[in-house]
Amino acid sequence: MNEADPRPSKRGRRAGDSGAREQILAAARELFAEHGFEGTTLRAVAKRAGVDGALPSYHFGSKGDLFAATLELPVSPREALAGVLAEAEHDEIATKLLTTLVGVWDVVGGGPLAALLRSATSQDQLLHGFVTSEILPLLRTAMDGEDVDLRAAAAASLVMGLVMARYVLRIEPLASAPPAEVVATVAPSLQRYFG
Repeated sequence: MNEADPRPSKRGRRAGDSGAREQILAAARELFAEHGFEGTTLRAVAKRAGVDGALPSYHFGSKGDLFAATLELPVSPREALAGVLAEAEHDEIATKLLTTLVGVWDVVGGGPLAALLRSATSQDQLLHGFVTSEILPLLRTAMDGEDVDLRAAAAASLVMGLVMARYVLRIEPLASAPPAEVVATVAPSLQRYFG
């Protein structure tokens, strides 16, 4: 309430476009670049953006999804991976995963993920934090055995290597091979990590 208007003030999101989403993205890009993935919190993003602390979660969900949004990826890698792992038969995980990822990456020519890999030497902390916090835990859920951590890391390295070779370095004939051929060639190697 205020003295001029005795009615209680309304809480929640204001009507219309407040620009909060864009402010959050801009703040997140800055903080991820400054502090890496692990060193950035949703609370710090909200503070830098000058918005309510709940808005980053409201607009983007998790920190991983916010990171994916800053890269302007067409789909969240974490969500795509979780969907494949939940739906695929165990012996088809690699094929389904690569079909999904190559399909998305081919549309955007590797897109911002390829750009991030190009700058990996200057953004290594950012990429490391994202892979170890968001990707590896999901891969581990689809694996059994004593060496799950090693196999999950090896699987991630194979996929990152594929992105680097196909979209960044453009190594032929891998760079111009049809997606189905890429999947058929790489999937057996990736599948062995899932057991």
